[in-house]
Amino acid sequence: MQQVNLGIIGGGTVGSGVYNALRINGDLVTSRIGVNIVLRKVAVKAVDEPRPYSIPKSLLTTDWQSVVNDPKVHMVVELVGGTTIARTMVLTAIKLGKPVITANKALLSAHGEELFAAAKAHGTNLYYEASVCGGIPIIKAIREGFVGNRITELYGIVNGTCNYILTRMKLEGAEFADVLRDAQAQGYAEAEPSLDVDGFDAQHKIGILASLAHGFWVRPNQIYVEGIRSITRTDIQFASQLGYTIKLLGIIKSCKTVSTSAARAKSASRIQVSVYPTLIPNTHVLANVNHVFNAAFVRGDIVGDTLFYGRGAGKDATASAVLSDLADAALDLKFGTKTRVPPFVPHQPQGSVVPISDVVCRYFVRLNVIDIPGVLAKITRILGDASIGISSVIQPESSQSGTVPLILMLHEAPNGAVTRAMKKISALKVVKTEPVVLRVEDLQ
Repeated sequence: MQQVNLGIIGGGTVGSGVYNALRINGDLVTSRIGVNIVLRKVAVKAVDEPRPYSIPKSLLTTDWQSVVNDPKVHMVVELVGGTTIARTMVLTAIKLGKPVITANKALLSAHGEELFAAAKAHGTNLYYEASVCGGIPIIKAIREGFVGNRITELYGIVNGTCNYILTRMKLEGAEFADVLRDAQAQGYAEAEPSLDVDGFDAQHKIGILASLAHGFWVRPNQIYVEGIRSITRTDIQFASQLGYTIKLLGIIKSCKTVSTSAARAKSASRIQVSVYPTLIPNTHVLANVNHVFNAAFVRGDIVGDTLFYGRGAGKDATASAVLSDLADAALDLKFGTKTRVPPFVPHQPQGSVVPISDVVCRYFVRLNVIDIPGVLAKITRILGDASIGISSVIQPESSQSGTVPLILMLHEAPNGAVTRAMKKISALKVVKTEPVVLRVEDLQ
């Protein structure tokens, strides 16, 4: 029986969760892989700080360098978060030839290309299953399970906070601000919720998946992002009336684009990578992923449609993913392979991300208009001049204020054309508020 010694940097929520998971199921892992994983040290900010699971003080230190540089520590887990000191920690371990396991999506999103190159240069490996969708094994599925597939589409509900808020808005008919306050009180949302509700957490995750699936590094500034702050219960009610549910989706797909010579020249390697609120059919399985759960709907050219569902965050779900990576790293060390499955292979270096203005899709539009004759004709004329067709219209009876919501479902059109048309429509005197424009995915 071989033994592999482990050092952990970060003993907070996830770090203590990993300690607890090893305590409970460490023997199970050993029996399955034939390697005994022994926790040698845990670096923390403060020995006495509160944590969900207590870690023996004999294992704790406040000196992370003593953990990484310890010659008896064979592999390192980084769970501190952030992109500054965490980068230094990971690079230090990699340069010593030690495999690194991380749950740090922000670090990978910002510096993944550098870290993967460093791991290759120093003959070691970087494992990151826990960085996306918590306990759902989506990284391993794409990297190993679907190695024989081209991933044509991936739709991910990858932020539990947003999914929780949108679920309650739909089920209770509540407004965004009210549900957000309650989510913060229950610990589902941070006191400063921007990372989640403005879509940036999902941006980090979907960029990692896009890079892995398509073989070129997708940088955060290439990903179009919209959050859910502008979604109202009115939008959710009308979407439901039309047979749709609104979800914040991370979207990766080879898509229809504006037909330019440049687009045609690169059509094989041009993809859409976006995060935004999306109308999806009530009949699709993703529409029924509710509350804090995550899901990834993956379509491969050989395998067809697959779905991965589970808890996307939390100490235990994330610890489960870390243990999976620990087992892989321990086996790599046992057999001396180190890079049995490379963390990232740039097999499409000429790939590129389609600008959002070129992406073609369908749209849900909500306007607040004065209820007088000729309004719809003016709006239709602007859309017609932009070659944008209307597939359906909903207009309730007028309220006492004299204004009424006007709901339009638009045919497929480039985002750029719709944006320009909406600017002209919002300038009409009969339109009283800024148009709400949401994209529609039929997932067929």
